[in-house]
Amino acid sequence: MKKCLIVVDFQNDFINGALGFEEALNIKDKIIEKIISYRTSGDDIIFTLDTHTDNYLSTEEGNNLPVKHCIKGTTGHDLHQDIFVLKSLKDKVFEKNTFPSLELGKYLENKDYQLIELCGLVSNICVISNAVIAKSALPNAHIVVDASATESFDKTLHKKTLDVLEGLHVEVLNK
Repeated sequence: MKKCLIVVDFQNDFINGALGFEEALNIKDKIIEKIISYRTSGDDIIFTLDTHTDNYLSTEEGNNLPVKHCIKGTTGHDLHQDIFVLKSLKDKVFEKNTFPSLELGKYLENKDYQLIELCGLVSNICVISNAVIAKSALPNAHIVVDASATESFDKTLHKKTLDVLEGLHVEVLNK
């Protein structure tokens, strides 16, 4: 079975930076396990990076979330060090200037993945958005999100997001 792991936005600014929250670091070991497992099996791994510029506050997202974060070239934009060291040159990386990545969707639609698993941050924003992109790109692929490998700063929205994902026929593990 051809599989792919998508690690969504496990970046410093969401862990201990501008938009950091304590629970974000709690999923790190689970993400590391997944990366090692996929790598050992020879499956593909994709990383997304929330990516903004200094004009972030003048964007639509910046108007609604007025906190500068993940500015390209800053340490806040970087993957968490423990995840970065596991990244391989063969891994695909998508920088995205908003929640989902249309470029990721276009990339996926040309692949024959039977299973796509997503993990990372933030469940109710970028993880769900990119799960929908993956489902749109490959409607017959089995899409999975492991609740123990994603988190949100808002526990209520996190739980609701997991329910919505199931409603979209995304398998939610460890709920």
